[in-house]
Amino acid sequence: MVSVISNTNSEWSETIQNLISSDSPIQPVASSPTSSTTLSSSSMTSVVSLAPTCLKQTIMEAASAIAEGKTDVANGILTRLAQDSNAKGNSEQRLVACMLLALKLWVNSIENLPPVAELFSKEHVVATQLLYDLSPYFKLGFLGANPDILDATREQPSCNKLHIIDFDIGKGMSYINLLQALSERRSGKPTLVKITAIADNGGDERVKMVGDKLSQIAERFRVCMKFNVVASLKLSDLSRESLGYEPDEPLAINFAFNLYRMPDESISVENQRDELLRRVKGLAPSVVTLVEHEMNTNTALFASRVREASAYYGALFDSIEFSVPREKSKRVTVEEGLCRKIANSVSCEGRERVERCKVFGK
Repeated sequence: MVSVISNTNSEWSETIQNLISSDSPIQPVASSPTSSTTLSSSSMTSVVSLAPTCLKQTIMEAASAIAEGKTDVANGILTRLAQDSNAKGNSEQRLVACMLLALKLWVNSIENLPPVAELFSKEHVVATQLLYDLSPYFKLGFLGANPDILDATREQPSCNKLHIIDFDIGKGMSYINLLQALSERRSGKPTLVKITAIADNGGDERVKMVGDKLSQIAERFRVCMKFNVVASLKLSDLSRESLGYEPDEPLAINFAFNLYRMPDESISVENQRDELLRRVKGLAPSVVTLVEHEMNTNTALFASRVREASAYYGALFDSIEFSVPREKSKRVTVEEGLCRKIANSVSCEGRERVERCKVFGK
């Protein structure tokens, strides 16, 4: 995961420190989803019995055999992997179970292509939000956008307004910290915060509920807040008028885990991703914040996607292993969602692949 912001701010250090040291049964390891995980406590050595590189190397051997059309060799390796996979085992075994499913779906893609609709279902939305709630990586990513949003208001000290346009607000939890920070300012006059949330796929009622909760919190912090929902906004309709943006407002655009699903030039000449960015640039915002997964499952070939997914999601499984008890039903829901993501990014091609994460700079 990468948060593209230009500044850090000391006023958030305490919040982030509290987040890292939150009450959890087992402390999460200090690693990122793009790097391997090292056990930091001898008491945890019984959890992982094999070095992560062993099974991950076997996964890559299977991917290479599949890519080279060596069906018999690939099937033999997949059979060995099946013996080491366990959806209820340790983090490595659970990753293998998901990767094994993705590889088998690729081999039998004509008959068993995973339905894209699953990634837009209510169940998957719930699983994704739970992942954001349970993983410190994602919490820090969301919070990382706040300092730059605050800086946008400091650039116009005489202005007591702030307008935030959020293209995927989720549960809106990161804005609680932002509202609190605004309430602690002593500018002599109240701050008016406008949050415009873009709702797609019939999610406007859910987003309205998020707005109601944030309004209650803003009232508690004595911050004036207006919350607007824009439902099913077409790119061609994205304008100052449709978003209710006034020229005297410092404008912040927040993209959190949103752009990676938008088709780019590798999918369509229409290139919806770049078109959105051009229209956002036309709004002349004070700041644009971007939080994304950092791995290449967009234009990478099959074997490379397997390698990227194995490393990235392997670290996520590890972090969940060390921070959430196995018996929790929420953990099962989260990991089922991760398996759907893995299956789509590895086994699907063309428009069917919506999990198209990119590396920084792309």
